[in-house]
Amino acid sequence: MGSEGRSWSGVGAAAGSGAEAKATTAVVAAAAPAEIPTSSASVDISMPLPEMTPHIMQELLQGWSSLDSSCFSIETVSGGITNLLLKVSVKEDTGNESSVTVRLYGPNTDLVIDRKRELQAIPYLSAAGFGARLLGIFENGVVQSFINARTLSPADMREPRIAAEIARELHRFHQVDIPGSKEPQLWNDIFKFLKKASALKFEDTKKQERYETISFREIQDEVKELKDLSDLLHAPVVYAHNDLLSGNLMLNDLEAKLYFIDFEYGSYSYRGYDIANHFNEYAGFDCDYNLYPDKDAQYHFFRNYLQPDRPSEAQDLEALYVETNIFRLASHIYWALWALIQAKVSPIDFDYLGYFFLRYGECKKQMDSCLSLAQSFLSGLRNG
Repeated sequence: MGSEGRSWSGVGAAAGSGAEAKATTAVVAAAAPAEIPTSSASVDISMPLPEMTPHIMQELLQGWSSLDSSCFSIETVSGGITNLLLKVSVKEDTGNESSVTVRLYGPNTDLVIDRKRELQAIPYLSAAGFGARLLGIFENGVVQSFINARTLSPADMREPRIAAEIARELHRFHQVDIPGSKEPQLWNDIFKFLKKASALKFEDTKKQERYETISFREIQDEVKELKDLSDLLHAPVVYAHNDLLSGNLMLNDLEAKLYFIDFEYGSYSYRGYDIANHFNEYAGFDCDYNLYPDKDAQYHFFRNYLQPDRPSEAQDLEALYVETNIFRLASHIYWALWALIQAKVSPIDFDYLGYFFLRYGECKKQMDSCLSLAQSFLSGLRNG
C-alpha cells in the first residue's frame, strides 16, 4: 500500500457520505480507484463499546477527535460472525448529521478470510458503485460511508421483483475487473479448508466424539468428483461475491436502490457457484432448504441475469441451470468445512459443529440428483 502509515480526517470522510458512488455500465475495468488512506492503528474488538469509543475517535477519525462527546454517537449496527459493524454519527454546526461506518475484523478470521484479497478488491468494487464507499483502512478493519437502507430478509430475496433486481445487479457485479490473477479460487479455498478442518482437536469430549464421526477421506473424494465434473461444464469465471445472503443485501425503498455489501469472501470464481450460493441462502436463518427455489423461480432469476432486455436462449438457461445445481453442492461443502474451523476458533456462542452436519447433510441429500442432472446434460452435449 502506497500510503502506509497515513491517517484520514473524519470530517473530510463524512462530508460526502450521503452521496453514494454511482453505478457504472458494462464491463467495469475502470480507472484505478483513488488512493485510500491507511493507518497502522488497531482497535481491540473485545472492549466494551464505551471503552472502544475514544480509540475510534482519536485514532481512526482524527478529524472529529476534537469534538465534544455530546456532538457524536457510536452505536452497534451488527455483530456478525466475522466482524463488528459500528455507525459513527456527528452533528455538524449546520445541524446536519454525518455518519460513517467502522468495520472491525473479528478474532481469528484470517483462518477463513483472505484479508489481502479482500482489500485488493474493495477499492475497485467501491469505484464501480458497489457497497459502501471505502474511506480508510486500518490494521484490523476499514472505515466506509454509511448506507441509508434496510437489510433484506430471506423472504425479501424470494420475492420475484427483488429477485430480478438482485439477478441484474449480480450480472453487473460479475463484470467488474479486479487486477491480478483471474484463476478461480473456489477449489483452492475448499482444499485449504479441508486441510485445516481435518486436523482439529477439541477439548470438549462430546465435541471431539462428534468430530471423529466425520470421514474426511469421503469428503475429499466428493470434492474431487465435484471438481472434475464441474470442469467439464466450462462454467464462466467471474469476480464473485461468494456470500450473497440476505444480510449482505440492502435496499433503499424510496430510491429503489439495491446494495451489495461485505466482500470478505469475494474472489474470482465460477458464475454458477455465486448464484447457487445465493439460492442456498433462501433457506434463511432456520436453514429450511425446502425453500431452495424451484426450477421456475431459478429460470426467472436466470432470465434477468443473462439478458434482462431480451429473451434468453433455451440452451443458455439450461446450461446455467445445470451449472448452478452442481455448484449448489460445492457451496454446502465450503460452508460446512468453514463451520468446522469456526467451531474450533470462534469465540461466538453458536453450534458451528451442528451447522457442519446440517450443511454437509443437505449436500449428501442433494448429491445424487445434482450429479445425475450434470451427467445427463453432458451426455446430451456429447451425443449432439
